[in-house]
Amino acid sequence: MTVLDRAYDAARAAPRRVVFPEAQDERIIEAARRLTAQGLATPVRIPDVASAAHVAALMSVRGIKESLARRMLEKPLFRAAAMVAANEADAMVAGAANPTRRVIEAAGIVIGMAQGVAAPSSFFLMVFPDGRELVFADCAVNVAPDAAELAGIARASARSAQALLGAARVAMLSFSTLDSGAGPSVDLVRDAVALLDGLDVVGPVQADAALSAGIAVKKGVRGGDANVLIFPTLDAGNIGYKLCQQLAGAQAVGPMLQGFRRPVCDLSRGAAVDDIVAATVLTLAMG
Repeated sequence: MTVLDRAYDAARAAPRRVVFPEAQDERIIEAARRLTAQGLATPVRIPDVASAAHVAALMSVRGIKESLARRMLEKPLFRAAAMVAANEADAMVAGAANPTRRVIEAAGIVIGMAQGVAAPSSFFLMVFPDGRELVFADCAVNVAPDAAELAGIARASARSAQALLGAARVAMLSFSTLDSGAGPSVDLVRDAVALLDGLDVVGPVQADAALSAGIAVKKGVRGGDANVLIFPTLDAGNIGYKLCQQLAGAQAVGPMLQGFRRPVCDLSRGAAVDDIVAATVLTLAMG
């Protein structure tokens, strides 16, 4: 059974609430209908006007004045995020009609970041023909993270992997394994690893040693069974997942947003109804 199968089964067993701030989009309307008909989720309507609970949620997260909170909540994205923050919905799914930066802005301001996470990030769930399932991050949001941001990406990715795959074995990728190489990029990864107490993490580590126990032994590093690969830059992550798609026939599900206190999904503006349904189910599985 694949991670997608497991997510669908879990959704049917305990349907959760999802808010779609772009509820007038025909694709969203059809996706919401399918989610309801198949017992996968309970779409909740976004109100025309923010409630006192929404205002209070925004004020508590950001410590802003009520007048500013009400102005911000005039935007549907912010009202939907406030519904999640106020526990009126379990997740927000947006992006069909709004750019990624707007979805991230609303979620970051109203919902806020999870503990130990400096900035939002994204991941791809990579499903390989041989059955392997891995989390790749960050492949879509952070161009050149610093050490604290890279550590935050690792923490958020570990939570995502734990929720979707049942375990998180994190590899912080580099061109160097431990002390085999030197340079600013290796130092960046090493500094990030030093911030990751409490995680099952190895790094700096080359990709082959991260994925092969035999190679790991030869290179003097533990592991070789990582299911979470953290790339040092967006260049590396984006190139890596596309190579796996084209050369290994891997299915890349995402990008999925992560790092917020509550689940948030950023859809592609070209997403089809099937994509929206699948992304919603995976987002709810991360809650």
